[in-house]
Amino acid sequence: MVKIGIIGGTGLENPDFLKDFQEKDVETPFGKPSSKLICGKISDVDIAIISRHGKTHTIMPTNVNNRANVWALKQEGCTHILAATACGSLRDNIKPGDLVFIDQFIDRTSKRHMSFYGDDAYMPNAVCHIPMAEPFCHNLKNILIYEAEKLGLGFHAKGTIVTIEGPRFSTKAESHMFRQWGADVINMSTVPEVVLAREAGLCYASVAMSTDYDCWKEMEESVDINMILQTMKTNAENVTKLFLSVIPKIKHTHCECNEHIKTAVMGEVSEVEKNDIVERKDNNLTAFHENEKKDNIQIKSKIRTIPNWPKQGIMFRDITTLLKDPIGLQLVIDDLVKRYRGKPINKIVGIESRGFVIGGALSYALGIGCVLARKPGKLPAATESQEYLLEYGKDKIEIHKDAISSGDNVLIIDDLLATGGTAMAAIKLVEKLGGKVQEAAFIVDLPEVGGRKKLQDAGYNVYWLTEFEGE
Repeated sequence: MVKIGIIGGTGLENPDFLKDFQEKDVETPFGKPSSKLICGKISDVDIAIISRHGKTHTIMPTNVNNRANVWALKQEGCTHILAATACGSLRDNIKPGDLVFIDQFIDRTSKRHMSFYGDDAYMPNAVCHIPMAEPFCHNLKNILIYEAEKLGLGFHAKGTIVTIEGPRFSTKAESHMFRQWGADVINMSTVPEVVLAREAGLCYASVAMSTDYDCWKEMEESVDINMILQTMKTNAENVTKLFLSVIPKIKHTHCECNEHIKTAVMGEVSEVEKNDIVERKDNNLTAFHENEKKDNIQIKSKIRTIPNWPKQGIMFRDITTLLKDPIGLQLVIDDLVKRYRGKPINKIVGIESRGFVIGGALSYALGIGCVLARKPGKLPAATESQEYLLEYGKDKIEIHKDAISSGDNVLIIDDLLATGGTAMAAIKLVEKLGGKVQEAAFIVDLPEVGGRKKLQDAGYNVYWLTEFEGE
């Protein structure tokens, strides 16, 4: 069962938004959270809200009991956390009032408890080396993007936030330094909140609301608390509207966010103690399975279907509408980068022609080479070729003989998996040239046509972002 915790409470600390609400005073091994929990329902989804800095903003950033806040939500049975945070903009294009859906952080805090583990409050003889390469929940972020777009809100689909200790604001020198580091926005609250959520095995996403340009922007008025509060008040309605729209759409209960903690704890810790931090109160999530059925509604909604093209009876899934949408293309590349970053792949083979677009962008993002699998007569040097059958005829593809070397680890990329003929031909070409195919990845899978089964039965790994079945 999905239960949503909200930290920040921008506009949502008002219990009028909740059905059958009640305040709940709770204790945790780390003391009391920043506020009482406000528990109730939004669209029949169970909700628990904590005001990060207290109901009247009396707790300064250093003194926020982040461990108690996250633990209290987990203890209450929450499976996901949506966090709202005010931030300063470090980029011209992130205007005051814009929302940023954070995907990375830089930690510049110095006085905060960063882990549940390692002191007398909880498992004093244990150390938690939690992976944080991708700190924010990809599934939650995609839902936020999709709903913000539908609502017409000004937003940025990704961004790096730098969290400073506070409560003071940055100097100009610091602000310029953070920009050089690649930070997009700045706040005082995301770290260690996001780290603790990962240790607790909870899905966590943050909506950062730009309240001002940080002091790097010389032509702008210097940061002033009254200006920030006015912008927060003006934009609270948008954050509230977004959360109310997002919450009913959160359905996923299988996510890699829940899995990292299971292998992260070292030291003197029993299996019973280890399970204590992993298990849900009411819903122990099952293991994440990478090849389970996917239905990414954000990507799927941007793909156009054209009936009876290129011949009668074929429902053509046209990704040109996805590619022309900057958010759609970004969602695709972000998903693939997340999956393949750090994997033993040194070549990407993009299949003509839409595979060139995705393969080229992914190769750039991963810093590896891109090889083109083309139709006959399109490549100028010596080629290797492979014939194949597709759903509406016969064709052939070719690869330059010098494009793949013996021992190369290769990822095959194309837009759509139907019969699997094209993909299998590309795989055979790679193998003829001495390469090893690690996986074949597609934006769309058509499971009824059987291509995925064909590749998997032949022993190849298949990954897809969304599927159309019986539609």
